[in-house]
Amino acid sequence: MTKDILISRRAVIASGIALGVSSFAPLARAAAPLKVAGIHASPVENAWNSCLHKALQDAAKEGVIEYVFSEGVSGTDYPRAMREYAEQGNKLIIGEAYAVEKEARQVAADYPETAFVLGSSGEQAGDNFGVFGTWNHDGAYLAGMLAGKMTKSNVVGSVGAIPIPEVNMLINAFAAGVKAVNPDAKHLVSFIGTFFDPPKAREAGLAQIDAGADILFGERIGTADAAKERGIKSVGSLVDYTPRYPDTVFANAMWYFRPILNAAIADVAAGKPVGRNYTSYGLMKEGGSDIVFVKGVAPAEAEAAMEAKRAEIKAGTFEVPKMMEEPK
Repeated sequence: MTKDILISRRAVIASGIALGVSSFAPLARAAAPLKVAGIHASPVENAWNSCLHKALQDAAKEGVIEYVFSEGVSGTDYPRAMREYAEQGNKLIIGEAYAVEKEARQVAADYPETAFVLGSSGEQAGDNFGVFGTWNHDGAYLAGMLAGKMTKSNVVGSVGAIPIPEVNMLINAFAAGVKAVNPDAKHLVSFIGTFFDPPKAREAGLAQIDAGADILFGERIGTADAAKERGIKSVGSLVDYTPRYPDTVFANAMWYFRPILNAAIADVAAGKPVGRNYTSYGLMKEGGSDIVFVKGVAPAEAEAAMEAKRAEIKAGTFEVPKMMEEPK
C-alpha cells in the first residue's frame, strides 16, 4: 500500500498461539491464520472503526488471523486500497462501503477469490461481497427510555453523522424510546455531514442545548464534549464513553463487531460464499449489541422498566422498530 494513499498503515501479526479459551478454537488450530485486511475510512480512534479494529486485533492476538490495516482512507482512494490488499493475498477484507457502494462492488467482482465483508447501506453482491449494518438501535431505544424519564426541560437532542438509513434508524430508535415513556418530549436532530469531526459534533450539541435540550444522544464523537461543557447528561453510541466522561455519559448503546467477524471468518475458513448479509449477528439477542449504563442516575422505576424491555428484546418478544427514514 503506497504511503500517498493513507494517513497511516500499521500491521498486527498474530503470534500463532491462542490466548486462553476462545470460541475460535477450531479455526485457531488451522494450518495458518487467515490473512485479513481492514480498510478504515476514518481514524481507528473513531467509535465505529474502533469497534471493528478491536475485534480484529483480538482475533489476531488469539492466533486466528493475521491482520493488517489502513486508516483515514479517502473515498477516492478506497477502491485502490481494496485492490492492493486483494493483490497482496489477503483472503478477507473488512471495511466500509458507505462512500463507495458502486465502486466497492466493482472491485469485488474483479477479485472473485477474495472475500469482502463491508459495512454498507446496500445489499450483498455475488458470492464474495457480504455486507453488514451497525444495528445497535436496541440499546439506543433502551437509553431513550431512561432519557425520557430523566429530562427536566422535556427536550432531548441527537447529533448524527449523515442521514443514511442505519444512522437514521439509530436516532429514530432513541427518539422512540424517549416517546415510549414520555410522549410529550421534544426531540431535536442535527447532522454534521461527515463521519468524523468531533469539534463539529460539539458545536451541534451546543446549539441543541441552547435550544433547550438537557440530554444529548451522541451518535457522533464530540457530542459528549458539549454536554460536559454545559453540565448536562449524554448518551454514547457504539463504545462505552462513561470512563472518558464519568459525570456526563450515563448510558451507552453498545455495538460489538466480534460476532459478525466470527461469522465471516468461519465462512471463509469453510470455503463458503460470504455474499450474504451479516447484520443480524450484531443484534442484542445475538450478543452483538447491548446497553451499558450507570445505575442510580435514572429514577429506579425507569431503570426497572428499561430492564424489563431489555429482557423482552433478548427473548425475542419485543422488537424495536426499524425506522430508516430521516428523523425530523
